[in-house]
Amino acid sequence: MTPLVKPRAILLDWDNTLVDTWPCIGKATNITLQAMGQTPWSEAEIRERVAGSLRDTFPKIYGERWEEARAIYYKAFESVHLDMLTVLQGAEHFLKAVRQRNVYLGVVSNKTGKYLRAEADHLGWTPWFGRMVGAQDASRDKPSLEPVHLAMEGSGINLGTDVWFVGDAAIDVECGSAAGCTTVLVQAGAYDSTHQPHRHVPDCHALLATFEQSWVG
Repeated sequence: MTPLVKPRAILLDWDNTLVDTWPCIGKATNITLQAMGQTPWSEAEIRERVAGSLRDTFPKIYGERWEEARAIYYKAFESVHLDMLTVLQGAEHFLKAVRQRNVYLGVVSNKTGKYLRAEADHLGWTPWFGRMVGAQDASRDKPSLEPVHLAMEGSGINLGTDVWFVGDAAIDVECGSAAGCTTVLVQAGAYDSTHQPHRHVPDCHALLATFEQSWVG
């Protein structure tokens, strides 16, 4: 397989790219659905429906009552997200390897910014990233390019193929493609979307191997 372009910068999604947050998201989502008189979702439904940011998805789910639902969700999420946070296997090793190569690291996530940064602080990862951009940090959220540009501010690096955009969902591939980046999907199993990545790897171990190959290819 031909190596990808050696990256000068890597922009990463957060949830379920570097950390496993599905149990926490699922719990907070179903608490909210039940409180709003709706039927809880299965794990598969949650994974399918929550890739977008809260401010983009909640009005579609809860209609005019979406702000009420937001308050319920935030309360439920805040009570458990740090305790339930789990680092995905190979993620920390990957981040350390990238830092050793002096490659710029940034985060573009649809997790609310203050929760994103609280989780990075909790893990001790904050110093590793140039900028961590979450939902509501820019005027629009991913797949808009506004948070991408914000994440690159101060790096001195222009967007292009030598910037990798790494995530676990179609929305990440869509966003990275629109930014002109090299897109890497980190997702086990089949992937079916109109937005196709430059490389599809199953986990962070394979992501690290792809990264290292780009330096020797």
